[in-house]
This record gives sequence, structure tokens and C-alpha cells, in this order.
Amino acid sequence: MEAHKESSRRIPCFCEACSFSAIRICTNRGLSFPGQLTFAMHNANFSAAPWAPSATLGSRGNVDSRLPKFVFALLALYAAVHFSYNYPQLPGVVASHFNAQGLPNGWQTKSAFFAVFVGVSVLAVLVGFGIPRIISAIPPRLINLPNKQYWLAPQHLEETRAFLNTYFAWFGCAVFLVMILTFDYAIQSNLHPDSHADPSRMWQVLAGFLVFTIIWIARTFLRFGRVPGNNPGPK
Repeated sequence: MEAHKESSRRIPCFCEACSFSAIRICTNRGLSFPGQLTFAMHNANFSAAPWAPSATLGSRGNVDSRLPKFVFALLALYAAVHFSYNYPQLPGVVASHFNAQGLPNGWQTKSAFFAVFVGVSVLAVLVGFGIPRIISAIPPRLINLPNKQYWLAPQHLEETRAFLNTYFAWFGCAVFLVMILTFDYAIQSNLHPDSHADPSRMWQVLAGFLVFTIIWIARTFLRFGRVPGNNPGPK
């Protein structure tokens, strides 16, 4: 019972680094839907993805941002249905934290477990959709951005905001997907304690999210690190 109390507020994951993950997924039991959805995001509408070099803004900025919002809504719907189905099948106290070998080393009550999931879901919303609103409300002079004299000029400000809205929305989707996969790993481990889940799948998820984050950051700097040749701006 002491172990239960000590870990009653831990987020379910393999290790302390397992807060996030995602893009390329080796699906686990019960995870086929997000896995297929991620594959569809990569293949069906690649041009709208944040890392796609051909992604455009301008008049299309507001239209492009609808896709990540739609994907986020689908993920939220899936999580609500899937976890609601699993909730009554779980014991009162569940394993919620796992070591690098995938073995449980922390527990918490079932209600606290899902309360934590609601909390991290709100965090994903804030990351994906709250930060761009905050940036839009900040005076341009307070925003730290490469070539800000060009990209935050009045004639380019809306274009820049549209780009950031779409980009952060995709990042919010990635964060939320990681949370769903992480919590579902814990749920499946509790529902099937005799069949030890393969921890390598979560490490692959972590690696995928790391690659996504690197590309996301690099694409952002490539976008704002230069200005169009016919409109040189101060650097």
C-alpha cells in the first residue's frame, strides 16, 4: 500500500522520459485506430503536414489549420470511447508507472489514473491551440523570431500567425497521440497482466516523437530563417 501512495500522482509511462512520443507507431492491442490514423495523416494529406516543404499559408492558412483540428477531435473521440469501454474492466488500483523493462513499479487508484489523463489532455489542448492564441495576443515587438522585422511586419503578420496556428496544432496532435498510446499501454498491461507487453514498442514511439520534434523545430527555423529573395528583410 505504501507503493500505491507514493505513486498516486504519477503519469503512466515506462520511465521518467516517457511523457511524450509518436508519429511512426508499431500498434499494440487496441491501438489500431490511432496507428491507422497516423498513417493516413502521413500519406493522404502530406502537403498539409507541418514538415511538408510545399505547405503554404496566405489565403490557405486558415483552411490548412482545419485538418489538425479535425485530427485532434478524432483522437479525443477515440480516447473517450475506448477508455470508457475499458474503465469498468480495470481493478480499483491499477499499475500506472513502468520501468525500462516494462515492469510496473508504481500504482494508483483507477479514478486518479483517468483524472491524470484528463489533465494531460488539457495540456495537449493548451500546447496545440492555446500557445498560438497567446502569441497572437503578444505585441510583435515582444516575440522572438528570426527575421522578425519581415515576418512580423503588418503585411506579413497574419501569414505568420496562420503558419504558427497550423504548426502548433499538429504538435498538439502529436502530444495528444503520445498520451493516448502511453495510457493505453498501462491499461492493456493491467487488463492482461499475464501476457507481458513488449516495451520496445513504447521506445519506438518515443523515438518517433523525438524525430518528429526535431523535424518540427528544423522546419520552423527554415521557414523564418530566410525571407523571399524579392523581398529582402533585415536579419
